[in-house]
Amino acid sequence: MFSKKDLMKLIIPLIIEQVLAVTVGLVDSIMVANVGEAAVSGVSLVDSINILLIGLFGAMSTGGSVVAAHLLGKKEERSACSAGEQLIAAVLILSAIVMVLALVFGKGALVLLYGDVTAEVMDNARVYFLYSAMSYPMLAVYNSCAALFRTMGNSKISMKISVIMNIIHIVLNAIFIFGMGLGVAGAAISTLISRTFAAITLFLLIRNAKLPIHIGRIRAFRPDMAIIKKILHIGIPNGLENSVFQIGKILVQGIIAGLGTSAITANAVAGTLGSFGVLPGSAIALALITVVGQCMGAGDFDGIKFYTKRLIKYAYSFVVVLNILIVLLLPLILKLYGLSDETSALTRQLMIYHAILSSLIWPLSFTLPSALRATYDVKFTMWISLVSMWVWRIAFSYVLAIYFNLGVFGVWIAMTIDWLFRSVCFAVRFKKEKYRSMPAL
Repeated sequence: MFSKKDLMKLIIPLIIEQVLAVTVGLVDSIMVANVGEAAVSGVSLVDSINILLIGLFGAMSTGGSVVAAHLLGKKEERSACSAGEQLIAAVLILSAIVMVLALVFGKGALVLLYGDVTAEVMDNARVYFLYSAMSYPMLAVYNSCAALFRTMGNSKISMKISVIMNIIHIVLNAIFIFGMGLGVAGAAISTLISRTFAAITLFLLIRNAKLPIHIGRIRAFRPDMAIIKKILHIGIPNGLENSVFQIGKILVQGIIAGLGTSAITANAVAGTLGSFGVLPGSAIALALITVVGQCMGAGDFDGIKFYTKRLIKYAYSFVVVLNILIVLLLPLILKLYGLSDETSALTRQLMIYHAILSSLIWPLSFTLPSALRATYDVKFTMWISLVSMWVWRIAFSYVLAIYFNLGVFGVWIAMTIDWLFRSVCFAVRFKKEKYRSMPAL
């Protein structure tokens, strides 16, 4: 169903988009770092919550794109369009509810989760959370439209919009942070404006009636419970998986928060750089939804096996090369942050460890599950992720960081033990080819 050229046309723009997003995140954190380490720490704490909340409607986008991909594989374009409409309406409502809850209960949640941090870190976190919450609906619509374009095999559109969005973000960052002296608030406001632009632009583009999946008039929208149930069949388990996974990361962040500002900052910087190192795997995970989803809809089970193996090989190749580059450029990158000697040394230690382990384990742990989800095997990936997070990452983070006094490095060791467990479980599951007997939605 997909030639090598088709796969590259799908994957390369996704990788570029992911590289751009993380690069901008890196530049963003460097700009914020100029405000002070307390600002970096505050933003880092809020981002953990943001990822949790954004993951809720991100899971819905995955559900909608899987359903739409299956329908395209069956050559049912009209039903695929209906799935797209139901998806966008659902995530818009969900993200609006999440935004209101975040605005009302945000301050209390930060105190409850991170009450041990300094007053300066907490003040920065509160400001950043306020503006971040306002952008949730815009990000939800943007992600849903981008997922639908990927389902059609067109990842160039979201890449181009992402380029413009991130240019706007960086320019406004410079104006608000350095020109107007708004600090953390400036970074958050620029994020809000750039996400709003991206959401409106992609939504207008996907209304083109010539597209295989296009959206009609919102005023004419009517709920289709049959399609919504299919989306929720994928979205709810995936949402629970993402949510509990991120809750676990927040709890781990709480452990790190008690280790001091240096540990929080090193974890934040290394986390940003680490995300950069695995982004090809993240991009290919998105491509797997489209490729495997269409194969599943067409009943091409041999294609599922063939394309998954090919894309996982691509993921490993890209991740290894990128991590080698990061390690080589690490001294220069750390100088740009202007960190203290203690924080810089700790960040270097975390990054070298992450580069080695992610090159060996990460793709099987986080890229491969997308193939399973696209074949309806969402409950298995959910349970494995939940068990692995709570048993290995959370429990071992406490044991290694506190009991064995390894500090933040102990947390990262626990993280990679979680990766290893997930990798083994997902690889064994895929090898059993359960997708051949999975019932259709």
